[in-house]
Parts: sequence; structure tokens; C-alpha cells
Amino acid sequence: MIAAAYLADEGLEQPLAEELARSGRSISAWHGRLALSPDPPAPAAWALDVWDAPREIPAPSVKVASDGLRAIQRNWSLVTGDAYHRRAALIEERLPPVKARPLVFPEPAPTGHLGAWTLLSAETILASPTKSSPFPGGAVRFVEDREGPPSRAYLKLWEGLTRLGRHPQSGETCFDLGASPGGWTWALAQLGATVIAVDKAPLDDRVMAMPGVSWRQESAFGLPPEKVDWLFSDVICYPTRLLALVGRWRGLARNMVCSVKFQGETDHESAAAFAAIPGAVLFHSAHNKHELTFALLEA
Repeated sequence: MIAAAYLADEGLEQPLAEELARSGRSISAWHGRLALSPDPPAPAAWALDVWDAPREIPAPSVKVASDGLRAIQRNWSLVTGDAYHRRAALIEERLPPVKARPLVFPEPAPTGHLGAWTLLSAETILASPTKSSPFPGGAVRFVEDREGPPSRAYLKLWEGLTRLGRHPQSGETCFDLGASPGGWTWALAQLGATVIAVDKAPLDDRVMAMPGVSWRQESAFGLPPEKVDWLFSDVICYPTRLLALVGRWRGLARNMVCSVKFQGETDHESAAAFAAIPGAVLFHSAHNKHELTFALLEA
């Protein structure tokens, strides 16, 4: 029996498998990037999406398969496995289309109900009417700005804030640690926030010229903590060092959003320490690489 399915990001199946094993959840099989488990569903930081109510549906024909899905609910998103691509596409054609248009940030995430399905075999569907992400495949797409920002790092910040359902408001003050060349600073200034960018390297000239942006040529780790509305960090450092930095700023920064970057093997102990902070949120987003997003928001 399959009680839960966890969708890994491409190339990051191993960190998900290790996380599930550490938490006592077994994997009975992999189906493409889906880790199938006989154990009850639970949150998994390395999963783009968690299918929490999977069931098997007979699919002896394309019509029977699509009718079986439609009998449960209207909206479904397909996750393809290693085979049966053509058959899956034919079934998908018979389902109501899912209008997964790119979001215009800071447009909120959709609230409409969305299930997920895949073909386990030529004649068996695995479908979950509910899942953790409102996006197909757990991945949000945005209308990108290819002119303004100096890097594509802003997409990671956009996705994190969209998943959190919160973002800085006009007039709030943000520290952006490890800011150069300024992708996150650009995104925050676009919201009307006052941004203090901290980095030993300068910002892109276009970002420096934006209203509300200032630059401190300092180390993120040498900066004395102070009261601030938002603390952001995309600093490249070991997780243990970032954990210490977060500890110094807790109680002073009303909200924190940080990238936890892993070099080489995944430091699951540090990830667990971030997750254990009261009120913390820890997740991997589609725009992350071998990293997690940590957030601690004011209640």
C-alpha cells in the first residue's frame, strides 16, 4: 500500500531519501522523482510536493482512466514517471485543463484545489486528490524581469515569499546580507521597502541607484544585530555558521528569510536544528539548488 508520495527536485533525490530515512519513514519504491512510502504522510523539507492521500485507480483504457480521475474531482496535474509518457498524455488530454499561468509577483499563490497523478503502470494510476503545494509539480512559475535585476537570484526570493504568503511592505526596513550583486535587494526595493544591503563587494550600479537602497561594505557576520523589520540572507557559508547568525538576530529581526546552503554532503543535523527553532519554516523550492529556505515570521 502507498500511503504517501514525496516529489523530489531533479537531482536531489538523495537528500530527500536521507531525510525520510532519518525521520523513520521508509521508501518502498521510486517512480521517477516520486518517493513512494507505506508510512503515513508527514512534512519533508526536501520534497517539492507531498501527496498525502494517494490511491490506486484502474486504468485499462484511456477513457476509463480519465473518467476515474474526473469522478473524484475536476483539477489534476500530471507528474510523469520513467515510462508511459504517450499514454499519460492521452489521459491528460481528456481532463479539464489546469490553467497554471505564471504569477506576477507579489500575486498570491492560487487557492484552488489541485490534485496530482501519475501512471504507475500501463493500467494503474496513482492519484492524490490533495497535496502540499498548490502548483503543478510543486513548482511556481513567474513572469520574469529580464532587464532590471542583475541576477536570477530574485526568483528564489520570490518563490520563498510566495510560499510563505508574506512579503515586506512599503516603508518597512530590510537588511539583505550577502547582497552583491543585488538580486534580492532589487526585488525588495521593488516592493517599496527600505533596503540596507550588506556585502564586502559592491552592488550593481542599477540597484545602487534605486530609491531606498543603501550599501554597507561589511561582512554579514561582523554586522552587529539591531532591530529591523526583515532580515534576509543569501550568504554562501556553512549551515552551522548561518545557524549561529540566526541565533544572534532572533528577537531583533521581526522576520527572517535565509538560504541554507549545503556544500558537498547534506548536513541534515544542521537542517534539523533550523527546523527545531520554534515557529520556523524550512523548505526546498524549485528555484533553490542544493539548499533550503529557512523562515521565521512574526506571528
